Amino acid sequence: MKKLRRSFWCWLALAPLVVLVIFPFAVMISTALKPIEDVLAWPPSWLPSRIAWGNFADMWVAADFGTALFNSLFISIMATVLAIAVAVPAAYAMSRLVLPGRGLYRQFLLVTQMLSPVLLVLGLFRMAAAVPFGDGTLVDTRLGVIIVYGAFNIAFAVWMLASYFATIPRDLEEAAWIDGCTRAGAVLRIFLPVAVPAISVTAIVTFVAAWNEFTVALTMLRDPSKLTLTLRVVNLVAGRYSVQWNQVMLAALLATLPVAVMFAALQRYLVQGLTLGAVK
Repeated sequence: MKKLRRSFWCWLALAPLVVLVIFPFAVMISTALKPIEDVLAWPPSWLPSRIAWGNFADMWVAADFGTALFNSLFISIMATVLAIAVAVPAAYAMSRLVLPGRGLYRQFLLVTQMLSPVLLVLGLFRMAAAVPFGDGTLVDTRLGVIIVYGAFNIAFAVWMLASYFATIPRDLEEAAWIDGCTRAGAVLRIFLPVAVPAISVTAIVTFVAAWNEFTVALTMLRDPSKLTLTLRVVNLVAGRYSVQWNQVMLAALLATLPVAVMFAALQRYLVQGLTLGAVK
């Protein structure tokens, strides 16, 4: 009974925060299911007069949602793979090897996180325009966006993983060395499996950062077939004389689903990774 009473008071205290978090999604769902006349009606109502299922088909065509969804998934996944592939060996070296200037390098990584992509986007565009790729340059290519997203997230990934890797006992690797493993074998067979929660958390944060990014994609991409979801949702509003707000809300709602699915699938790794290293 005491535990039940404590849970009740905890949920009661959290209720305002839960309402604050759920409220935007409630507005999005309500607006997405309304016909346009209900959206513009005054006074507004929470419940639609009828559920406009046709909004899904109209939005899918207007936003070219399928193509944009593929672009966002492809770019975000590849940028995450790139960032993790570079960050894992770098973080391992920082946490295990004695390197000259290691402390200075850690401070440099921290300083880079203070730079906004907005400050660098012009320079990034000029660099991409100077790199030949195919019949043109890296401008207006998915590869160019992937490289930029991965580069922006590498510093954060290294900083985060290095802190986690430092908490993993060295005895595990030393025992593997005694059994005949090389350093690379010990890392692949012993170290990385133990570090899966930390790598998963870093991958989630990196994926979400790439998924939500807007400025670089707006600057680098021009071809409609390569636009990401963030650009497509904005295009439903920008430059329109009449905005179909039900379609905008529906597109924004569906754009959040991949991230929600990822969080649900990797929730146990997320909890483990966030608490890893809290106690040494």
